[in-house]
Amino acid sequence: TKELDIEKEVVAFLNYREGGIIYIGVDDNGTPVGVKDIDGDMLKIKDRIRKGILPSPMGLFDVTVDTIDGVNIIKVFVASGSEKPYYKAHYGMSERGCYMRVGTAAEPMTTMQIEELFASRVRNSLRKICAPRQDLTFIQLQIYYNGKGKTLGEDFAKTLMLYTDDGKYNYIAYLLADNNDVSIKFAKYAGTDRDKLIENNEYGYCCLLKAADAVMERFKIENIITTTKSYPFRIDTPLWDTPSIREMVLNACVHNDFFGEVPPKFELFCDHLEITSTGGLPSDLKEDEFFRGVSVPRNKELIRIFRDVDMGEGLGSGMRLIMKQYGKECFEFMPHFLRINIPFCSQKSVESSKQINQETIDGITRNTTQKTTQKTTQKTTQKTTKQQILDAIDNKPSITALEISEMLHVSYDNVRYHLKNLKTKGIIVHKGSDKGGYWLVVIK
Repeated sequence: TKELDIEKEVVAFLNYREGGIIYIGVDDNGTPVGVKDIDGDMLKIKDRIRKGILPSPMGLFDVTVDTIDGVNIIKVFVASGSEKPYYKAHYGMSERGCYMRVGTAAEPMTTMQIEELFASRVRNSLRKICAPRQDLTFIQLQIYYNGKGKTLGEDFAKTLMLYTDDGKYNYIAYLLADNNDVSIKFAKYAGTDRDKLIENNEYGYCCLLKAADAVMERFKIENIITTTKSYPFRIDTPLWDTPSIREMVLNACVHNDFFGEVPPKFELFCDHLEITSTGGLPSDLKEDEFFRGVSVPRNKELIRIFRDVDMGEGLGSGMRLIMKQYGKECFEFMPHFLRINIPFCSQKSVESSKQINQETIDGITRNTTQKTTQKTTQKTTQKTTKQQILDAIDNKPSITALEISEMLHVSYDNVRYHLKNLKTKGIIVHKGSDKGGYWLVVIK
C-alpha cells in the first residue's frame, strides 16, 4: 500500500461514470501475492481515503478481504460519486488533484473537464439543508447501533454528518430523529386496481430506520405461502421473493429524493405489489447502467448509516438480486418517479390473496353494520391496556415488560399476556436478544 497512490486511484473511480474495483496484493501480471498485514493495511486505506479526498467519499467505498487462488488480498470497491469532481485534498481542485479513469489508467483531468464537472455538480444535498426543527432526539438511532454492537459517541452527529456547515441539524438528522413529519405510505387494495381500498396505513413520524424496518416486517406478514402437494415433494410458493423485496424497500427509502418532502409509497394489490419512490434516475445515470448495477447514490449519508446497522450495503449489488428474480420488466421510469411492479409468483397465490382480501372487506362491513353499545367494562379495559402498551413501545422501543408493568400499574403477568397476544397477531415484533433488543410496532 506504500507504493500505491490509493487516493489517486479512488478519486479516478469516483469521477468515473461506473466507479470500479481496486485490488491490493496482486502484481502487474494479475498474480495474487497477498498482503503481509492485511488488517493493518485495511485500516490505513480506509483512513487515507476518508482524510485524503474531497468532497467526502463516505458511503461511496468499501474495503473488504477477498481471496484469489487461496491468497488473501484487499478489495476496494468504489462507487461513482454524485459530487464530482472529487480530488486529492492535498492538491485541491486542480490538475494535480483531479483524476479520471481512462481505460486501465488514472489520468489527470484538464482544467476544462474540472470546470465542466464542477458546474454540473448537484449543489443541493440533504446534508446542506437545515432541518425544519432543531429539538431533535436520536434514541431510536442509538438503539439500532447498539443492536449491532456499535456505540454512538458524544460527537456522533458530527461523525455521521448530521450538521449543516453552520452547525445546525440538517435534513438527514431530521429523517433519523425520533420524531419528524415524514411518513411512509402503505396501502392495500382488494382488486387489481385502486378502486377498492381496504387499508391505508402509515409507517413513520419516527427514525427512518424504524419506518423501513416496519415496512419490511409488514411485507413478511403479508407474504402468503401456498402449498402444492406433488409426490414425493411438497412445494411451498410465497407471493414474492423476500430478499428481493427487502432490497427494494431499502432502496426506495435510501435513494428517495426527499427534497420535495414526498416519501416512498408501497401498494399491495391482489395480484401484484408496487413500490414507488420519488426522484427518478440521477441525471448522470442511464437506464442500461442502472440495470448493470452502477451505483450513483443520491443520499450517501443515509447509505452510510443504513450500512452501519446492516440494512443495505449501498454499492449496487442488490440490483443483481432483483434482476435475477424479476428482470427489467418490473421497472417503470418516470421523469420524477421510479416504480417497481412485482407480480405474484403463482395464480394459486393470487386466488388466496383475493380470498383473504374479500374476507377482510366482509369483516369491515360486519363491524360497520353491527355496531353495538353493549361493551363490557372488561373489554374496554383490555383495549385500553393494549393501546397503552403500544404507546409505551412507541415512546421507548427498548422498554421491558417489567417497566411497562410498573408504568401502567398492572400486573407483570397481564403485560406478558398482552405482549404475547400482540406478537401472535403480528402487531408487534421483538428484534435482537431478550436483554439488549427492542420492540417494533408493525401494524398500528
